[in-house]
Amino acid sequence: MGVDGDRGCDTGVMPIDAVAERPADLHSRVESVIEVIRPAIQADEGDIVLVEVDEATGEVVVELVGACVACPASDQTLKAGIERILMGRVPGVTGVRNIGETLDTDGTAVSL
Repeated sequence: MGVDGDRGCDTGVMPIDAVAERPADLHSRVESVIEVIRPAIQADEGDIVLVEVDEATGEVVVELVGACVACPASDQTLKAGIERILMGRVPGVTGVRNIGETLDTDGTAVSL
């Protein structure tokens, strides 16, 4: 089964909840979960780079790269996918922010 129990993301890696010994610091716990969800992002020709974890505020800063940069669903992937999983699996995470460039879907497809 995949990360969320679906057959479409069967990566053969351990489930997110299977980490019996949780590392002490927030950065290590976040990094462990990202390593588990990374294959699903890579399957769509993208990737995620952990940039920073603010231990005081719980904010995680990542950079979505590869196909994620031009993907109109990257914000959805970030908020409904990555952020939801990290906040649900890693106590202390309060949010996830992408510092990478992504496709701007607020304007038109033509830039001047």
